[in-house]
Amino acid sequence: MGRMIRSRLPQPHVLADDGDERNFCSTCVFGPIFWAAGMDKSSLHDLHALVEHAGPYRKDEYIFRRGERFGAIFAMRGGVAKTRVIDDDGREQVLGFFLPGEVIGLDAIHPEIYPCDAIALDTVYVCRFSFAALTMLAAKLPDVQRQLFRLLSAGIGKATILAGDHTADERMAAFLLDLADRYTTRGFPVKCYRLMMPRTDIANHLRLATETVSRVLRRFCDNALIRVKGRALELLDVPRLRHLARNLRHD
Repeated sequence: MGRMIRSRLPQPHVLADDGDERNFCSTCVFGPIFWAAGMDKSSLHDLHALVEHAGPYRKDEYIFRRGERFGAIFAMRGGVAKTRVIDDDGREQVLGFFLPGEVIGLDAIHPEIYPCDAIALDTVYVCRFSFAALTMLAAKLPDVQRQLFRLLSAGIGKATILAGDHTADERMAAFLLDLADRYTTRGFPVKCYRLMMPRTDIANHLRLATETVSRVLRRFCDNALIRVKGRALELLDVPRLRHLARNLRHD
């Protein structure tokens, strides 16, 4: 059965293979807008290299650091990254995880400095969008501005999902379903994926103890909600998981 899970898993290291000097990556959050406006990468060169590929960032390397001056947002091309802050007492708080096709750095727009660290959890590749150039383009293409607003509002929604008095089972069910939804959005129509983030990071993000995360995952396995083998995870009973997470989701 483990072999079946492994064969269906999305490959987190796989990059969009259609990005080059002219074409945008298939996961690009702005590519469809630019194409609809008749623009490719070559037509954006006059905007001071609006987008450029960056990486690889190896595991535990920084994509950007808290306090650095804001100048760009980063769209994930391959790998998984986390954002985190360290408080004055040295305690880490994991803010979120990012998959290919998702954007990091939007929360730096207002303070004009990055308010958190972005760190690779495995080998990560990104596209770097100059925000000054993107702002100029948004003035000409309202769809670019609307996409920025969508991304910002989505980030606010994710930030509020953990606010409130929810059980460990509710938080974990919502987290697993959210990852599945995000992989599906990025072209992996499956209920199987890899948990590339350490359980300590998952626990930190969900405001739970690491032991609680392990216990909940075991209970979900025992109740035939999921199947776990190493980092491979398969959702077996999505309706029951949705019922568990009903107070944190809008299914």
